[in-house]
Amino acid sequence: MLRNLLNFSSQDLIDLLYFLPIFLITITIHECAHGYIAYQMGDPTAKNMGRLSLNPLKHMDPIGFIMLMLLGFGWAKPVMINPRNFRNPKKGMALSALAGPASNILMAIFGAFALGLINYFYFNFAGEVSNFVEMARYFFTYFMTLNVYFAVFNLIPVPPLDGSRLVSYFLPPRLGYYYNYIERYSFLVLILLLYTGILRIPLQFFSGLIVDGIVHVLNLLPFLLLK
Repeated sequence: MLRNLLNFSSQDLIDLLYFLPIFLITITIHECAHGYIAYQMGDPTAKNMGRLSLNPLKHMDPIGFIMLMLLGFGWAKPVMINPRNFRNPKKGMALSALAGPASNILMAIFGAFALGLINYFYFNFAGEVSNFVEMARYFFTYFMTLNVYFAVFNLIPVPPLDGSRLVSYFLPPRLGYYYNYIERYSFLVLILLLYTGILRIPLQFFSGLIVDGIVHVLNLLPFLLLK
């Protein structure tokens, strides 16, 4: 986000002002979803640690946030989950992991729905689009796309990302043990994948497919305008 500090333009500042609230909303609901599903399945760890909260400060990792601002790669404070509290530990871990990306997709749908309503009412009844409307349209477009991207990124099957918990569910115990063993190296693996650009094309491709799918489905509603 702030990688080119010496060339930081007014547009970069505008993008940052949109990005910050969207990012805080996104990570807060994402992490809350992990903890809430774990709690519903019998693990009170997140609840006892105060992580079933919509307060962004409960979920922000200071170092992860600084890294995000400086390098474009960061992280939130992970929700602690104790699989021993689940009746079926593998299933509990998989479902609680899936809850995070699922919450992002739901938020993306909400963002697209809000964008469609704004477009419909202002293009059909207002006649002119004000600066406030343009800002709202930009916000919800950014909100939708960022949440889809965040969901796709977290489904990458590299520990400790959420996708690795889903893969572990389908692996036999022995393979699962070796698979999760690489978690100690996962930070370096992700840095390598991100900064070599290996992930850029697949992330953009799958994010684009999901965004197009959401827009296509919501465009079937007669009172929305997303085209």
